[in-house]
Amino acid sequence: MARNIQSLERAAAMLRLLAGGERRLGLSDVASSLGLAKGTAHGILRTLQAEGFVEQDPASGRYQLGAELLRLGNSYLDVHELRARALVWTDDLARSSGESVYVGVLHQQGVLIMHHVFRPDDSRQVLEVGAMQPLHSTALGKVLSAYDPVAHTEAVDSAREAFTPRTVTAPDGFEAVLDLIRARGWGSDVEETWEGVASVAAPIHDRRRMPVGAVGVTGAVERVCKDGEVRPDLVAAVRDCARAVSRDLGAGRF
Repeated sequence: MARNIQSLERAAAMLRLLAGGERRLGLSDVASSLGLAKGTAHGILRTLQAEGFVEQDPASGRYQLGAELLRLGNSYLDVHELRARALVWTDDLARSSGESVYVGVLHQQGVLIMHHVFRPDDSRQVLEVGAMQPLHSTALGKVLSAYDPVAHTEAVDSAREAFTPRTVTAPDGFEAVLDLIRARGWGSDVEETWEGVASVAAPIHDRRRMPVGAVGVTGAVERVCKDGEVRPDLVAAVRDCARAVSRDLGAGRF
């Protein structure tokens, strides 16, 4: 069995460390967090810096992630067929719904946001491409869990945190939610992950009719819902978008 290359493992751990927590870390912080000698940590940081994966602040000497990682990440997203096929349809959905649109895929134990269309107004918004969302409480995550067996296993086996009083965490209750999603063809999140926020999502299938992602809209609960329920016109718009992207991926009409 091939052995892992220790220096690459350490470099990967260093990048993950810099990606979370504080924005910048000093050499001592990095070394102590990873259990490395300062000389070893410094050598890896210098190599990553030379390749553009890490940057050093001239004033403080602290390190942060470099622009090369963003370039590589955007390159991955640009060549991803799902994102490419979804571009036009998600723009249309944002315009018609007046809300933010997200496309998510299963990644490890959560939902990776691979495409985000801003709400079409003049409000200040933050691009969430690359962000992770939980499987068990978001509309995107629940839809993936309902249709993708791997996502279902991840959601069932992981600890389901109660983000709000509305979050469904009990095993029987969660399975009932997934059954309802499969019966209706769409899923929702009404203040189950964030107070005051609601979303609705539908699955995207490929040419083999396999679930490859989910698309959804998210906004303030008073806009997304009416009389405590997700607006039917938003549900229809999201499902139409999911069908259109699926057809572009070769799923045929359904």
